This record gives sequence, structure tokens and C-alpha cells, in this order.
Amino acid sequence: MGIAYEDRGAREWKRMRFLKGFLINLQFFTSIPIPIVIPMDRSHLKNAVRTFPLLGLFQGAIYSSLFYILIEWSLFSSLAIAFVIWLMTIVISGGIHLDGWMDASDAYFSYQDKEKRLEIMKDPRTGAFGVLSVIVLLSSRFLFLYEITLMSTADTYLLILLIPFFSKSVMGGLLLTVNGAKNEGLGAMFQKSATSRDLWVYCLYVTLVYIFCYRFILELVILSAMTIVVFIILRKKIVKWFSGITGDVIGASVEGTEWMLWMTVWLLHYFVMV
Repeated sequence: MGIAYEDRGAREWKRMRFLKGFLINLQFFTSIPIPIVIPMDRSHLKNAVRTFPLLGLFQGAIYSSLFYILIEWSLFSSLAIAFVIWLMTIVISGGIHLDGWMDASDAYFSYQDKEKRLEIMKDPRTGAFGVLSVIVLLSSRFLFLYEITLMSTADTYLLILLIPFFSKSVMGGLLLTVNGAKNEGLGAMFQKSATSRDLWVYCLYVTLVYIFCYRFILELVILSAMTIVVFIILRKKIVKWFSGITGDVIGASVEGTEWMLWMTVWLLHYFVMV
């Protein structure tokens, strides 16, 4: 009886750590206020890394649900609906990944060596290339969203749901399979807490997505294939351009992955979902 009670207590403790790992992600990677103090030890950070895809699924659920409500129950025009969803993709993330996108763009377009690029990313000032790159990123995302809104079908809600799921999976995959460029910062903190063996849970998440969404198998396979291609390219180029992972590089990778996935969903509406 005592052993069973202890086992049950251990399971409850593991579930709490898993939940707290998810809450750490909400604190760090969204603008949603979580007014509790969570220990930033290795165990909790490991569970944070393991729940990166769930964070993406949570964000995707917000975007998809809001998109459905505005499409089905509001009188807003397609332009207004696209603007609201576009704005939410910025507000919910708190701009943290956009900041990484701008810093990494400044560093990349400086055409300096790797060490100089890392120094540029530390500079709190944003350069011209960072501003131009974020304008291109956000304006093209708005274009994708507007035309997706015009051509939306029942499949659209699922695809919007899955875009952040796949981008956050790429974030975790890069953190755990690419060496760090430095031993400090947000990226290094998460990277030190887990290993590539922790990626098994990502495979479980993807398997469950395929099981529950089997009716949309073609779109799902195309979105998954694009995610894998982006991951492979980023994994190679990050080392070549920046010597490894940093917090800014991770943020840029998330934004870049989502840009590619939004473009893929946009193209699916033109050539597949007709």
C-alpha cells in the first residue's frame, strides 16, 4: 500500500514538473502573464525543452480558434481578419523571436567573420538590415495570411494550428543537435538542460498529430516535409554562418521556419486545396 502511494506521488511530481516546464515556456516565449515563480533548475528546463512543440500547439490553437471565430461569426472583411491574425502572431510571442530575427539579420548581412557576427548580435541597437529584413518578413506574412483568408477551407484551421507546432519542434531540434556558439545567454541555458535523447517525445507528438489528423494526410505530409527540409538547411547553415546556436539564432530560426510554413500553406491553397 505504501509503495503504491509512493509510486502515485512520484507520478504526480513528474506531471507537475512537466506542467511547470510548459509554464516556463509561456513565461519566456509568450507575452501571456504567468504570475508564479518556477525553479530554473535542470529538471524543469529539460521539461521546458520537451514541451516546445506543445507551446507551438497552444499558440496555433489561439490563432486557429480566433481565425474560425472571425470567419464564421464576425462581419469583418477578409482584410481585417487577416490583419487581426497577423497582429496576434506578433503580440502572443511578445516579439522575442522577431528580435532574434533582426539581430541575426544584422549579423549575417554584415558579411563579417563568425566572431564579428556574434559581437554584432550582442549590440542592443538595430541596424538597417535588421529593420529591412523584419519589414520583408512581416509584410510577406501578411500577404500570405490575406490570401489564405480569401481562399480558406475547413483544412485551413488545421494548417494554421500546426504552423507554430512545427516551428517550435524545429527550435527544440536545433537546440539539441547543434553546438552552442557561446556558453551564456538564453539559448545556452536551455541547451545545457537537455540532450538529443530528449527528442524522442517530439516523435511521439508528431505521431499523435498524424493519428488525429489522418484525414488531412496530404497537407500534413507536405507541411512535415517542408519542416524537415528547413531543419536540415538551418542545421548546416547555422554552423557555417554563426559557429553554432545562440538565443538570437534560435529566434531567427523560428521566424524563418514559420515564414516558410506560412508560404507553404499559402501555396497549398493555390495548388492543392482547390
